[in-house]
Amino acid sequence: MSTTGWNPETSAHTTFSAHASSLVTSLLLWNDHIVTGSDDTTVCVWTNDGTLEKKLEGHESGVWGLALHHDTLVSASQDRTVRIWNLQTGLCSHVFRGHHSTIRCVAIAESDDTVGGYQAPAKPLILTGSRDHTLRVWTLPVSGDDEFKAAEDDAVNPFHRFTLDGHTESIRDISVRGRIAVSGSYDNTARVWDIVTGQCLWKLEGHTGKVYSVAVDLSNEQVFSGSMDTTIRVWSLKDGSCKAVLDRHESLVGLLALSPSYLFSAAPDRFVHVWDLKTLAVIQSFEHNQTITSIQGDDEKVVAGSDGLVQVGNVTTGQTTDLLSMGRERLVSKVAYAGSKCVAVTKDGATHVDVWMFGEKA
Repeated sequence: MSTTGWNPETSAHTTFSAHASSLVTSLLLWNDHIVTGSDDTTVCVWTNDGTLEKKLEGHESGVWGLALHHDTLVSASQDRTVRIWNLQTGLCSHVFRGHHSTIRCVAIAESDDTVGGYQAPAKPLILTGSRDHTLRVWTLPVSGDDEFKAAEDDAVNPFHRFTLDGHTESIRDISVRGRIAVSGSYDNTARVWDIVTGQCLWKLEGHTGKVYSVAVDLSNEQVFSGSMDTTIRVWSLKDGSCKAVLDRHESLVGLLALSPSYLFSAAPDRFVHVWDLKTLAVIQSFEHNQTITSIQGDDEKVVAGSDGLVQVGNVTTGQTTDLLSMGRERLVSKVAYAGSKCVAVTKDGATHVDVWMFGEKA
């Protein structure tokens, strides 16, 4: 039986091949489609039954990050460029240059994401983080804007807003809510930014290892950073102070995710911990057999992938349901869900996409 309203016995389960044997680095759900970015340089748009509807080509090296705003897709690549795509047409309208190394992560700051006193930007913004130690802020092009596919010079790019300097090593992760962003770096620090003004609000020091994951919780005016030192640090947005050190993990904290009420963390120690955002106490822990590679959660459930296993944990009861259990021969690299659809990317030499549509089995 299902622990979360998702019952595998009443689901339609489809598996299809994707990107040959290449690594899928990014997974997004768009309308009734699945979007995958790969180190084979392409972005693919699939229907739920595995029909390849569009292949977005143009990057010259692997795609390392995707972000979505309505029908606009932003891709970031090892080729040091950002590309803007219309998912309805499959056309690339803009190419942004300026980073000097791989763009490791990308996010979109929404213009309607005002929380408390943190006024959202007037227009959606793109935030990128790179192995060149910098972040960049760009205005997201909208319908009617002139196309732009120009040279490296920021001065001639009307969409470029800021270069955010300060980190001394690669940017590993970013998180953004409205105008507030946090970046985590291999320099052992995190930084909080106002991306509307380009100002660094706080330099967050205290970790003794590389920062691998970050998350912004505007409602409680705090940010989180997960590190190779095995801890999660909780920082105040008001003054940049460290509010707490969460030390339940035994290896690097590489994955953080948020829901309105909870922080989800995962590590190679095989555990997913669920933390209350107000009390910072662990309310549930879910154990896998192998390193956890991807998580997504909400106030009812957390979905996590590891070697051969996609597991759904009930946040209230602590019960679990296995959606996919294939043994170690099949690595789960990405999971994502929306509504009654759950998707996982798996690899056993070849790359596969597994899709569960709950409540649709005949």
